Amino acid sequence: MKVSYKKLWKLLIDRELKKKDLMQMANVSNYTMNRLVNDENVNAETLAKICNALNCGFDDIMDVIK
Repeated sequence: MKVSYKKLWKLLIDRELKKKDLMQMANVSNYTMNRLVNDENVNAETLAKICNALNCGFDDIMDVIK
């Protein structure tokens, strides 16, 4: 199953945040950020951290591509 995090990047732009800001807010590593940038799978716990930091839901930051 393929995922796309384009919604996450748009959300960061809309909120005038940088990837580095998100890394600090959600306490995620550079390795995880690289996986997100490359539309690779990350675990649900990491996605939950990001959603909590941005006060949003999974569907606000990602799409599942069939």
